[in-house]
Amino acid sequence: MTEPSAPLFSPEEFRKYGYATIDWIVEYYKNIESFPVLSQAHPGDIRASLASSPPEIGESFETILNDMDRIILPGITHWQSPNFFAYFPSNTSTASLLGDFLSSGLGVQGMLWATSPACTELETHVLDWLVDMLGLPEQFKSTSAGGGVIQDTASSSAVCAMLAARERATNFEMNLHGGTGKLVAYTSTQAHSSIEKAAKITGIGSKNLKLIEVDEKFAMKPDALSKQIKADRQSGLIPFFVCATVGTTSSTAIDPVQEIGTICKQESVWLHVDAAMCGTAAICPEFRFIHTGVELADSYCFNPHKWMFTNFDCDCFYVADRTTLIKTLSVLPEYLKNAATESGAVIDYRDWHIQLGRRFRSLKLWFVIRHYGIEGLQFLIRKHVALARKLTEWVRADKRFELAVEPVLNLVCFRYKRGDAFNKELLERLNKSGRLYVTHTVLDGKYTLRLCIGQTNTQDRHVEGAWSEIRETAEKITLRNER
Repeated sequence: MTEPSAPLFSPEEFRKYGYATIDWIVEYYKNIESFPVLSQAHPGDIRASLASSPPEIGESFETILNDMDRIILPGITHWQSPNFFAYFPSNTSTASLLGDFLSSGLGVQGMLWATSPACTELETHVLDWLVDMLGLPEQFKSTSAGGGVIQDTASSSAVCAMLAARERATNFEMNLHGGTGKLVAYTSTQAHSSIEKAAKITGIGSKNLKLIEVDEKFAMKPDALSKQIKADRQSGLIPFFVCATVGTTSSTAIDPVQEIGTICKQESVWLHVDAAMCGTAAICPEFRFIHTGVELADSYCFNPHKWMFTNFDCDCFYVADRTTLIKTLSVLPEYLKNAATESGAVIDYRDWHIQLGRRFRSLKLWFVIRHYGIEGLQFLIRKHVALARKLTEWVRADKRFELAVEPVLNLVCFRYKRGDAFNKELLERLNKSGRLYVTHTVLDGKYTLRLCIGQTNTQDRHVEGAWSEIRETAEKITLRNER
């Protein structure tokens, strides 16, 4: 057999091209502000630039890397740009990138403790660290009856929480005998779409997910929840799951977890707390009000890949009772049996989530925490909140604009006082300019702009520049409409 023309890299070649790749990333970050934040590509542009068929003969690494500039970059929306203010951040840091690079190099498959003890034990330890760092209750530590695990996203955490709640409510009968149409779950009208998807995946169905009304701050009304649960019980249904949101996507509304948790305890209903973006703020003691009542929760999650400078994907999911979760998800075929598992002395994280296989995600999280330290993380979080408050004052001082809701942390929701059509055009022009990227929502039936400040490298000048761009663009639209 003839040796292919593109063999595996030798150690020397790997070092050479590894350095070249790092250099490419360094140059990308140096020049990131020169790119339009939102990709200006049209549908089909990127595919049209790709070869119609794969190469028969391997190509040089230089050619492949050059195509990053020629083909890929034009189709990138630059989430790591300091002028990215859309959605919620999905930020990273150099410490995280290097930790993730090492994880990829090790190529660990950490499904069992036995398949790489360091992968399991570092994860357990780092998630225990985070309980202390965020001021979470001791019940979520591995040294208690609960513990934490790294999921890919909060969506997966919602599925796992709902599955465990379903099995607890049916005494694990659904695992054995199939579904029941009587189980009912609850969340607010402002909750993330992942809760509805979890209801679909777990067999509960969208019809049996009840959306509870919110107050003037867009937080769930506990009395409305209690009333709905009681009405459903009277109708012969089985309330089993509530998701409270600590920081809704539209406005970062904080559901009253204390009151909701009290209702859940009274009604024997599983309480899951989704703090995907906002949870990181609790690293700062002054922001721990967001977690008031979380000790009443059966499960909790937050995403370091949103606001804790850890690259995607990384969601920390905690349960107060790991036995229920493990019993819900554990399947042990012969080929996975081993002495360590049978001893009962180790954690096998394959039993804590949907998939069997798992990456060494805790490595990048460990790097981030050790690199920044608690003080470094607190500094960045406080800076972002301070910038959001500064922007809030600018909006409040400009009579042409109005706040849609009082900001809680680092998200500012506002609109120009000219109606939905004006604000839609304003958003479209801002994003088409390439100088910043913002997104929208609808609050109180009105089209609303959202500007979230949480990107790792965002400074005062970027927020000041964004506000200037918003005001100038609004003025241009106004002058054109008055002509």
